[in-house]
Amino acid sequence: MTASQLPVNEYAEYYFQYINVLGEATLLEELEISLHEFIRFVQNIPMDKFDYRYAEGKWTIKEIIQHVIDTERIFAYRALRISRNDTTPLPGFDENEYINNTAANARGIQDLLTEFSAVRHSNIYLFKSLSIEQLERMGIASNAGVSVRAIGFILIGHQKHHQNIFEERYL
Repeated sequence: MTASQLPVNEYAEYYFQYINVLGEATLLEELEISLHEFIRFVQNIPMDKFDYRYAEGKWTIKEIIQHVIDTERIFAYRALRISRNDTTPLPGFDENEYINNTAANARGIQDLLTEFSAVRHSNIYLFKSLSIEQLERMGIASNAGVSVRAIGFILIGHQKHHQNIFEERYL
């Protein structure tokens, strides 16, 4: 199944912005491709930009990479629980509090990229291990219905969204 074939009733309207940019991408293939694209993209950013904020109170590129990592972990946890038929509604999270409680700006960019790669590789294995039935399974996260496969596409779209922000506002 491609992202464009994903039924809109499998995710909250807010996530359309992430899924819509993926077009004909298939989940497993795009999880891998986007990993390498993101790392290559970030490695080409000038070193003096990683701690840059385009406005007061905005995150640095390092903080955004940490945010992408944190979000990927949280969403993968949601996918795991829903795929295992856990019907417990899963809470949202405050991304600003998460960033306020990291040391992202003290980390090296290669360290952040290595962590991102490890998390994404783990998630590739997770999604590869799931049956079609598990991928189609629906649960509740952040007070909205979502399928496991939609979560996978959201992970990719979220990463691409922030990559676009880098290009538009940081570079």
